[in-house]
Amino acid sequence: MENDSKMGLGGKQETEYTFQLPEREKKIALEELREDDSMREQSLDQLREWISKHPNIKRCRTDAQFLLRFLRTKKFSVPLACEMIERYLTIRQLYPQWFRNLDCEDPHMSEIINSGYLVPLLERDNGRMVLFSCAANFDPHKFTSAHMIRVHSLVTESLMDDEMNQINGYTYVNDEAGFSMAHISLWGISDLRNIVRCIQNTTPMRHKGNHFLNMNPSAAKLFEYSSPLLNEKLRNRLHVYKKIEEVYEHIDKKILPKEYGGEVPLKEMLDKFKIFLKEKRESVLALDDMYIEIDEKTCSLVSEMNEELGSGVEGSFKKLTVD
Repeated sequence: MENDSKMGLGGKQETEYTFQLPEREKKIALEELREDDSMREQSLDQLREWISKHPNIKRCRTDAQFLLRFLRTKKFSVPLACEMIERYLTIRQLYPQWFRNLDCEDPHMSEIINSGYLVPLLERDNGRMVLFSCAANFDPHKFTSAHMIRVHSLVTESLMDDEMNQINGYTYVNDEAGFSMAHISLWGISDLRNIVRCIQNTTPMRHKGNHFLNMNPSAAKLFEYSSPLLNEKLRNRLHVYKKIEEVYEHIDKKILPKEYGGEVPLKEMLDKFKIFLKEKRESVLALDDMYIEIDEKTCSLVSEMNEELGSGVEGSFKKLTVD
């Protein structure tokens, strides 16, 4: 596909991305997402036209890498991609404490990143990006649930323009050793419901597998309350293991951190990721320039998502006890 110019955020001219996918990803894109050159070009044109005519969207990225986040997540259903873009822009403004000013140089963000709480692995799991989290590395006495969500938002926003990630999706490996009642006490039920809603309805990512190990009673309690909030497809992709050897049956041992049986120490992975975050800093912060006017229609999108999750659970986890 030849380069051409498209109008980007704020009317700025941007050079169109040249698609050079490996043959494996072309095949996956065609078979799983219905994507070929013709479908991609037509869908991108339709999305750009829809954005330009949307009465509430005042500023939005229109480059291919950004729009393909949504088209690939929604398997090139343009109406569903449009709806997800509306929701994505809306929740960024409704929850700025979670989704805006995602600066890797912010002292709190930098400290959490440096702790090794959330690190993308260097090698892929059958083409998928692997996000590795260690609950013990997040200090619940110093940081809040908002800090936790912001770090996840920063990490995922830095990765979502990558076409390999858009097509192959993401695998998650979560070491829950060190998870405590102090972690649980950070969360109110309403916040938990809201973030689950955002993950499955507004974040343009293909979540392919979520693996949990070292699940202690505190972690199991939060898992018990949060997993029913997920849709059936995501619930079926949750996997809990009693020992690390069980994880090796699903994820190649050698790509895991050395501390978990792999070949590369977690710190080395983290050091490389911090360099990557600095390279992506400006583009992630520039997302804050996008703007949608919030009115009754856009707020109704949030109400619809609340109804999808149900409203039978209220309160917080602060009073829970674990046997």
